[in-house]
Amino acid sequence: MTPAPPVAVEPAPLRFAVLGDSLSEGVGDRVDGAWRGWAALLAEGLAGPGRRIDFRKLAVSGAQSREVAELQAPEAVAFRPDLASVVVGVNDTLRHTFDIEQLARRLDRVCADLAAGGAVLLTACLPDPGRMLALPAPLARPLARRQRAVNTLVHALSARYDAVHLHLADSTWTDDRSLWSADRLHPGERGHRAIAARFHDLLAARGLAHGTPPSPEPEQPSPTRTEAVLWLATAGTGWVLRRCTDLLPQLLHMAGAELRHLARGTEARLDQKAEQALTAALAAVSLDAPVATMGE
Repeated sequence: MTPAPPVAVEPAPLRFAVLGDSLSEGVGDRVDGAWRGWAALLAEGLAGPGRRIDFRKLAVSGAQSREVAELQAPEAVAFRPDLASVVVGVNDTLRHTFDIEQLARRLDRVCADLAAGGAVLLTACLPDPGRMLALPAPLARPLARRQRAVNTLVHALSARYDAVHLHLADSTWTDDRSLWSADRLHPGERGHRAIAARFHDLLAARGLAHGTPPSPEPEQPSPTRTEAVLWLATAGTGWVLRRCTDLLPQLLHMAGAELRHLARGTEARLDQKAEQALTAALAAVSLDAPVATMGE
């Protein structure tokens, strides 16, 4: 008898889960009335010929670490992804409930659970919102202090879980206004494409991306200066007002403390207090890190 020809077996799809907030949801990169974003652009170039991509975007605008840990992570773990991006923290810094130790515990648990299921993690550190919004120094410094603490934590966790880590807090990224949307807090299409392309490069270097990298050139025109001003006068005002009911009272309190310490020449105490809190947070999740300098 002539043996039957071998049956081609289709490889299992590459599973990619995306956890986080508006950055990973794709805010700033609207296509056909919906947010696309860097994660969707990256997903298109992950699987090689003959392999499908199973893409699951769980990120939701406004999400904090608590929502990621309690709502998004269980669904992601059940999905058993090959790749999982965990980019969150900015919204935590914009709330009066900010607690670096709680953030550390939540992110460590999310990363541990995903890594235990075999996922390769994608992480990123981010610019502080005070700088991006060009807030006055007494208002910007407390937010910068918080974001630096978050970035230090993310660096430490990325090292622990051997994550593919992208650094988005340096000036080459934050000072290029062509990468940002009119709201000054989210990348525009060019910025989302830049994030996707950089992640693709890092994944390809590890042998984890086999498709075509996303094009860096946007398909839609960048927002004009008039559109940026219009956003700030309409949607931007609403965004600020929503944050005012939660963050502003505490931010004003922190700004008052900043000014008092500045007048006394004791502003270094605020940095020391924040570094002590960060060191305690790292210790709470047993991270061996050098004395916290809260570097970006």
